[in-house]
Amino acid sequence: MMEQCKNKMSDVQNVFLVGAKSLGAYGGYETFVYKLTEYHQNNPNIKYHVACKANGDGCMDETKLDNVKRISDTEFEFHHARCFKIHIPQIGPAQAIYYDVAALRECCKYIKKNNIENPIVYIMACRIGPFAKHFYRELHRIGGKVYLNPDGHEWMRAKWSKPIRKYWKISEQMMVKYCDLAICDSVNIEKYIHEQYDGKGINGKNPDTTYIAYGADLTPSKLSDDDEKLVEWYKDKGLSKKNYYLVVGRFVPENNFETMIREFMKSRTDKDFAIITTKDDKFLAELDNKLHFSKDKRIKFVGTVYDKELLKKIRENAYAYFHGHEVGGTNPSLLEALGATKLNLLLGVGFNREVAEDVALYWTKEDGNLATLIDKVDALPEEKIELLGQKAKRRIKDAYSWEFISKRYEEVFTKI
Repeated sequence: MMEQCKNKMSDVQNVFLVGAKSLGAYGGYETFVYKLTEYHQNNPNIKYHVACKANGDGCMDETKLDNVKRISDTEFEFHHARCFKIHIPQIGPAQAIYYDVAALRECCKYIKKNNIENPIVYIMACRIGPFAKHFYRELHRIGGKVYLNPDGHEWMRAKWSKPIRKYWKISEQMMVKYCDLAICDSVNIEKYIHEQYDGKGINGKNPDTTYIAYGADLTPSKLSDDDEKLVEWYKDKGLSKKNYYLVVGRFVPENNFETMIREFMKSRTDKDFAIITTKDDKFLAELDNKLHFSKDKRIKFVGTVYDKELLKKIRENAYAYFHGHEVGGTNPSLLEALGATKLNLLLGVGFNREVAEDVALYWTKEDGNLATLIDKVDALPEEKIELLGQKAKRRIKDAYSWEFISKRYEEVFTKI
């Protein structure tokens, strides 16, 4: 009987997820972990162990989740996943590095203590390059494997100083070298990994990679157009259904807010431009000094929206969606837009074209290009918009649904 129980336990693939701050929060990796554990919660072949931040920005508050089973002050169970909380000292930007290192130490400790066979540790993002070799060797010593999601070109983001960008680039190189498999959420990222790091792995090996995209939720919002929550939000922001262009994203240079705002101001549309983003007073002031957008009543910074159903309804009711991201792989905000908004206007870089193909319209940063496109789409017939919306939803359903993505992860995690 005990032998049968042992065999059953060894049949379960233990997967440790490191890199997300929490489950179900406002963020890419956080949503990914929530959805992956949700879709696999009744899967008898996989047991997840999820690292969460115990304190600080974006920390885990499990009291906001339903059906949580508390284990201790630092552990709880959700979606049948064991979630463990890591306390982080307030040490500025280095917190992210500390968090991943501390989480990996906890993973190794738990694996050894519980004699877990053939564990997989899946690290999201390339933050801890200087420690990659140590944890790769430690996990191999106890029979484990290291999987990596390399994210998307953190070293290219304009918000970082040159020394920090150099760190991110070196860290990426080291983490790709010391991993057993890099799971890329974009074909372009996978191509980049091979172009940059083939022949640079352990003993000159090429990195092992596979492609699994990010997922999107196609379920319509539970809110109706006359829901009090939506009506009040529209009233407060001075917006109305199908009479606004929308963007949702971080207020950082590589997301091209400046280009979108400047070009919108040049357009002849009488619709509004609703900008859902985190507040950055310094960047906002610099942008206003340059563009004087505060004089254009159509430009509306409406803050953040953390209510998922409300945000989904705002997307559904937008006339069109702007996407200006030019750094990174498969962007969650783009997938959500394609699944909810009928008309999508995207910056025509490889990552965005890879995702949307022919179900969106594209613009460049060339002066006047986006303004001209806005004027054209303002006059699009309803049947053309409807057709684009149907094609966009079909594209997401076929290639980016969470059901499809979770099946791909099951295949990768259980094949060893």
